[in-house]
Amino acid sequence: MDMAYLLWLQDLRSSIEAALGSKAVSIFFEELSLFAITWLIFIPVFVYWAVNKKDGLFLLASMGISWFFNGFVKMTACAYRPWIRDARIIPAGDAMKTAGGYSFPSGHTMWSSPVYGGLAVLTKKRAPMFACLCVILLLLTAFSRNYLGVHTPQDVVVGVILGLCSVWLASRILANPGKENMIMLIGLVLCIADLLYIMYKPYPMDYTAEGRLLVDPVAMMNGPFHGIGMLLALIVGRCLEREYVKFESTGLGLKGIVLLVIGFIPYYFLVFSFVKRTFIINTLAGMLTKRWAYMVLGFLTVFWAIFVWPCVIKLTGGKK
Repeated sequence: MDMAYLLWLQDLRSSIEAALGSKAVSIFFEELSLFAITWLIFIPVFVYWAVNKKDGLFLLASMGISWFFNGFVKMTACAYRPWIRDARIIPAGDAMKTAGGYSFPSGHTMWSSPVYGGLAVLTKKRAPMFACLCVILLLLTAFSRNYLGVHTPQDVVVGVILGLCSVWLASRILANPGKENMIMLIGLVLCIADLLYIMYKPYPMDYTAEGRLLVDPVAMMNGPFHGIGMLLALIVGRCLEREYVKFESTGLGLKGIVLLVIGFIPYYFLVFSFVKRTFIINTLAGMLTKRWAYMVLGFLTVFWAIFVWPCVIKLTGGKK
């Protein structure tokens, strides 16, 4: 059923491209998917630094929980990509470049669901049209992974469900500030347990006719290690910021915009080093094994957002 649906979408994609004489629709969905793992992560940080600290923390916590779920479930299910399961599936354009390894659940969907879903929750009363737009973008991002031929329907449906469960769980955690220390301790224990589980559990070792692994489980550890690093930074950074910094969001005055732009420059390089495998990740990989390099990069990315730059905001006098 999965493959029949993806093949139908593949035929539909070919028909649309032939009718339009271009790949505009495929390119739109490719860019929407890429946005989910690049620029979208800037939105929670923007809210946290400049708009509303509590709302930003809610979005960041939702993402952190979703990252954790994605790595754990993906490395447990070890489901192969559609084109491995059926050679007739031919992904569109460059979609395969950001779609390696295991398939279930969709990582792009689980990166986007907490942000779009969290924004919809935050704005459903104040700006219902914006909340509807967020829901539409979430559904389009999920559909894009099917349209491009890189995920099955189950991959994206479960990705959306787990992403929205992360939003709900984050809201429950932040609604009980008296239990925050206990929850953060549980989170640290879960991160350590997940690291051990990912490193030592057995994985399928299926080979091609040429003798190459269909999916290298060691390489697949990079993503989950990155996500665990991010969740660890969220826990540690939140604890340090709450106890020693207690900054206030800057607002969108001139000073706030200047601080936002300056703070985003190193954040940009941290985020895109993960997506593009650029200088930072290559340098870290030269000092550590690659999976630990990804974990350090994930930690640095979120720690900068939740603790380091808020320290700068606090030192400069906060909101003006």
